[in-house]
Amino acid sequence: MKSARRSVATAIRDVLLTGEATAKVFAARQVARDWRLGRLDFVFDVAMPDRPAWPTALELLPPGRMPRRGKMGSRRNRIALWHALAHIEFVAIDLALDMAGRFGESMGETFVSDFLAVAADEAMHFALIARKLDSLGSNYGALPAHDGLWSAARDTSHDVAARLAIVPMVLEARGLDVTPATLERVRAQGDENGAKILQRILDDEIRHVAAGSKHFHAVCATRGENPRESWQKLVQIHFSGELKGPFNDSARLAGGLPRDFYAAIA
Repeated sequence: MKSARRSVATAIRDVLLTGEATAKVFAARQVARDWRLGRLDFVFDVAMPDRPAWPTALELLPPGRMPRRGKMGSRRNRIALWHALAHIEFVAIDLALDMAGRFGESMGETFVSDFLAVAADEAMHFALIARKLDSLGSNYGALPAHDGLWSAARDTSHDVAARLAIVPMVLEARGLDVTPATLERVRAQGDENGAKILQRILDDEIRHVAAGSKHFHAVCATRGENPRESWQKLVQIHFSGELKGPFNDSARLAGGLPRDFYAAIA
C-alpha cells in the first residue's frame, strides 16, 4: 500500500520544532529538497508554533543586556563576532521556514519555493559559521544571544505584508549594509576563509531581500496599495529601531529596494 505523503506544513513545523542546531540544519535543507523534488503536498493542515525550538544550552538575553563586543584583534573578540553571526543565521532559518509555513497557503507555491530555498541557504550559512567557531575552539551556545530577531516575527505574525516589510526588507537589508565592512575587517586580520564565508552570505542575502521585495510588491498589487508608501507605513508601525545608514545602496537596489523607499524615513 502506498504511504500517505506529508504536507509541506507538517514538514516545516517539524523543522521549526527541532531544537538541536545541527539537526535543524539538516532538516531545513531536507525539507527544501523534498519540496523541490515534489515529495510534499501543498497542504496546510497544521498551524505553525508561536516560537521555534532552539538549543537548550543557548542563553537568551534582551538586546540591551548583551555584552559589548570589542575590536576584532583578540581570539575572544573573534569568537564573539562569529557567535553573533551564527545566531543571526540560525534564527534566519526559522524566520524563512515560518514565512513559508505561516503564509504559504494564501501566497501560493512560488512563495513557498522561494522561502524554503532561503531557509536552505540560511542553514548552509549557519553550518559554515559553526565550522568556523569550531576552528576557534568554540561552539554555538557558548555565549549568550539576544531574542530581538524572533520578536520581529512574533510582532508581524498576523500580516504577510508586515512580515515581508520587516524581515527581508529591513533586517536582511541591514545585513547588506554592515557585512562589507565586517568582511574587510576580517580580511585585514588575515582571515581569508572568514572573508569568503561573509562574501557568500552577502551574495545570497541580496537574493533573499529580492525575494521579499518581489512578494511584497505582489501583495501590494493585490491590495491596490502603493508599495513604497505601504512599506514606509509598516516599518513605522512594526520596526522598533531606527533605519540607520550608511546604506549599501547598490546592494539594496540589486535586492529590489530602491533608495526612495528608505531615505525619507532613515
